[in-house]
Amino acid sequence: MIAVWFKEVMDNFRDRRVILSTLVFGPLFGPVFLVVMLGFAERQTSERLESALELPVVGAEHAPNLIAYLERQGVIIKDAPEDPEETIRSEEEEVVLRIPESFGEDWETGRPAPVEILADQSRRYSGTTISRVRGYLRGYSSTISQLRLHMRGIDPNLTRPINILTVDLSTPEARGGTVLSFLPYFILIMVFVGSMHMATDTTAGERERKSLEPLLINPLPRWQIMAGKLAATTTFGLLTLILGLIAFVIAMDFLPLDNMNMTLNLDFTVALWALLMTAPAALLAAAMLTILASFAKSFREAQSYMGLVILVPMLPSLYILINPTKAEQWMAWVPLLSQNVLILELVRGEPINGLWVAICVASTTAAGLLLASVAGSLYNRPKLIFTSD
Repeated sequence: MIAVWFKEVMDNFRDRRVILSTLVFGPLFGPVFLVVMLGFAERQTSERLESALELPVVGAEHAPNLIAYLERQGVIIKDAPEDPEETIRSEEEEVVLRIPESFGEDWETGRPAPVEILADQSRRYSGTTISRVRGYLRGYSSTISQLRLHMRGIDPNLTRPINILTVDLSTPEARGGTVLSFLPYFILIMVFVGSMHMATDTTAGERERKSLEPLLINPLPRWQIMAGKLAATTTFGLLTLILGLIAFVIAMDFLPLDNMNMTLNLDFTVALWALLMTAPAALLAAAMLTILASFAKSFREAQSYMGLVILVPMLPSLYILINPTKAEQWMAWVPLLSQNVLILELVRGEPINGLWVAICVASTTAAGLLLASVAGSLYNRPKLIFTSD
């Protein structure tokens, strides 16, 4: 088993393209994606909030006081477009404010004066602009309502029988956990990506090169050959996982956390916990990929199957996204889902339940060993050698 393991590992290290894709690009993709996307999103949000708001207004002459208030807030009033609806549909403007002719009459009689915000809320980039316009209008409405009550000798607080205060008990680490909610998926996908080429090459690849038959006719149990190959595949999955976690920790220093009012709880201690919980998934991924590759007739066919396996680590993340719920003990018994739940608890800064971690490691290891035994049994099939003929 050691001889097979050493031979497979050394053969894989000799292929520079495999090393680049497995041990370089694979571990770096997640951290680079995190730094680039969060940095871009923070910069875009800051620029939109700090830049002057340019607002086209239809019917500005019907509400001069409102227009004056908006200008005092720094809003740049633009001329009304000829067709406001088409302007929004063609994305020439994000928001158009329309003031009907009845605004002045309703204002004088004390009725709520209508104001229309024309926008396409399906366009996500316009959300910040819409929120800013609504905020200015609510501020103006609140100011006028209080002045009207004061003029009538009424305390404005009478209109607020309940003063609702929201006390945010979230910690900076917990708020940062929402940003790192996709971290478990990236960690698990690194394990599968790191194991993919080795699992494909040691089964379908060797069968296609006709090198598997002389290996299996050696006078030793075939499960030992499989165990050596599976150990090599697991080794590369673990190497990719370790390098990826190190890259994630280093990437935290390049994020603009000072402007985000949060703390990303991802240091080497958290990375070690994540490694402990995710390491058994390397065996699970190696066994699953080996089983799948054993049914392929060629290396190319096996690669086409591998694309479907990438969906496996995605399923727990989709479940948590669709059904956001608090962590429960039964989740620790489900391989891959347990890693998702516990890693999210880690990055949120929550105390980790040692029993849950033990269950997570044990259940995932048991599932990996079960699939490994299935993979070992496949090496006793004659079709494993002669399928390509």
